[in-house]
Amino acid sequence: MSRPPQSGDLFAQFSVTGAPLAARMRPQSFDEMVGQSHLIGPGSMLREAIEQDRLPSVLLCGPAGTGKSTLARIIATETHHDFVEMSAVSAGVADIRRVAAEAQEKRQLHDRQTIVFVDEIHRLAKNQQDALLPHVETGTFTLIGATTENPYYSIISPLRSRCRLYVLEPLQPDEMETVVRRALADAERGLGKQQLSISTEALEHLIVASRGDARTALNALELAAQTQTHRGEEQIELAQVEEALQQPVLKYDRDGDEHYDTISAFIKSMRGSDPQATVYWLAKMLESGEDPEFIARRIMIHAAEDVGLADPGTLSVAVAAADAVKYVGMPEAQLALTMAALHVSLSPKSNSVCEAISRAREQVRAEGGARVPQHLAGGPRPDDDGRKYLYPHDYPGSWVRQSYLPEHLQGRQFYAPGDNPREQRIAAHLEQLWGEPEQSSDASIHQHRQEDNKR
Repeated sequence: MSRPPQSGDLFAQFSVTGAPLAARMRPQSFDEMVGQSHLIGPGSMLREAIEQDRLPSVLLCGPAGTGKSTLARIIATETHHDFVEMSAVSAGVADIRRVAAEAQEKRQLHDRQTIVFVDEIHRLAKNQQDALLPHVETGTFTLIGATTENPYYSIISPLRSRCRLYVLEPLQPDEMETVVRRALADAERGLGKQQLSISTEALEHLIVASRGDARTALNALELAAQTQTHRGEEQIELAQVEEALQQPVLKYDRDGDEHYDTISAFIKSMRGSDPQATVYWLAKMLESGEDPEFIARRIMIHAAEDVGLADPGTLSVAVAAADAVKYVGMPEAQLALTMAALHVSLSPKSNSVCEAISRAREQVRAEGGARVPQHLAGGPRPDDDGRKYLYPHDYPGSWVRQSYLPEHLQGRQFYAPGDNPREQRIAAHLEQLWGEPEQSSDASIHQHRQEDNKR
């Protein structure tokens, strides 16, 4: 769908002299948008709905600076709809009713559709969200709500169920670089007339510190550019970006030694039960823009490797933290990551699980994997040795002594309980079950149950 002649009207307020760089560089079409290809890329469901002018009411969810309000304006432009923006902070039920009445009049008298955009829609009170319901349901207007919060907690379910939910992602480093370089080159809306360049170090820090937020990056870029222009300099340096962001460079390279050294220190601090160091290295990774999902994976691994059966619940905490990263996102998910990391650090330690699977795999590799004993096999075979599987639940305590390992591995210990209270209780339990057997117990049990044993 081609853009109408008046398409720039919705963006005119951002192009006036003196408007911030982030406002001036706001994309005015799908072609100008950077990122979010999963939503607005050619052939995507949302893009096709917009181009065919059949867009339903939608909720745009995502971090700040990812293009939610920009996307709303582009949608209004592409669909030729009137655009009404409401403030979730100041709007009341009366305002919603007034806008609905105006939209109804435009539809009936002029056959014009209206898009009502509510930024930070989670700030609307329940009764205000309720006031939107009948108009969304009847199609009086198309609602586009934008929120940085989890809509499953902040938006009432009747309204949420009447809207399609689309999640915008933080911009990736290469996308952030595109945004910055475009602003430096654009002579009409950007900084192109100043003919400034930016050093590699300054660009990298700007991208990492902005954490996928294009608005933050452009605001800092503009301030750094003003400083350098005033000084008569032609290149933006690291010091100006640091000053503009009010954030010093952290010695961290996500693809280099600092990445591996820091995660190593984090892991060893958890293993060494030092909560202070654990939190410090976690904070360094988060401040440096490390992928929170990567951190969550490492916590899960070490919950099993370093705590294991000494406190099995630690793994559940770690998995829950990983879920929080996925469903809640940053920055809120940092609390779940901290909780899980501290849980691993403060839990009793045991590597018995790690040692058990290592010993067992080493044995399997050494012999190529032994054949399954007849009484444990899934069905009869020609060389049946007459032994029967003893069904444990047919016996007192749902346990019966019988061999589960190949004959040549009888007595081999792969799992050795660790030296911690819980596994010492496990050791006592195993001793009670598998200690010295009563004389001829296997044979007497086998004879007693032979007629009704189950495979």
